[in-house]
Amino acid sequence: MTADKGYAFVESTKYPNITTPGQKQGLPQPPFELPLEPGAPLIDLPQPAEIDLGKTDLRTAIESRVTRRHYSEVPLTLEELSHLLWLTQGVKFIDDKRAVPLRTVPSAGCRHPFETYLSINRVAGLEAGLYRYMGSTHQLVALRLDTGFNAQLAEACQNQRHVTTSAVTFIWAAVPYRTVWRYSERSYRYLYLDAGHVCQNLYLAAESINCGVCAIGAYDDDAVDGLLGFTPPESFAIYLASLGRVS
Repeated sequence: MTADKGYAFVESTKYPNITTPGQKQGLPQPPFELPLEPGAPLIDLPQPAEIDLGKTDLRTAIESRVTRRHYSEVPLTLEELSHLLWLTQGVKFIDDKRAVPLRTVPSAGCRHPFETYLSINRVAGLEAGLYRYMGSTHQLVALRLDTGFNAQLAEACQNQRHVTTSAVTFIWAAVPYRTVWRYSERSYRYLYLDAGHVCQNLYLAAESINCGVCAIGAYDDDAVDGLLGFTPPESFAIYLASLGRVS
């Protein structure tokens, strides 16, 4: 029965079974980034072009990549966090003609249906708590400054210890209509493919600065969505990853 439910998703998203997407109906294109939360402070990140963290050969990064769940207590620097955010969801430029961002990762139809949230635990210069990354301006938005937030997130992730001990945990929220507008129900296949692209970039970017990553697919969907204020089906947690300096 479980397998039947899974394949029902595949069957329902085959081309003969999908409805006419919003783009073909002449509906307006959704914005590529959520608006700023009212009153939330913005934090400038170091510009990627001005950061020198050394260079790592791509083959070396790929071959050395493993999942790492044990992290040291040494905090990340703001430059390192900027580096990681840029290489996972950075906006290289905005195509004004199509009103879409060209990011550092691929996405079906250049729809980029994700928002990046961060549970900051140990990053120099930042208070612990919940933040959101604004790729269009390469800034952080401070949403909830709370030293206890990371423990709440770990509990929602089935008490996985590496969330508690991480320097930062990435939470990617899907905003599906950005892709659904063009590809209708088939978009839900693309959401999960796109999430994989983003997380693989995080793994490789982390290897280049002596950090480790553990991708997280085992979490209580309702608990994570509720903790971060997501509103399914308009937005929901699709993937998480803990990260810290290699111990």
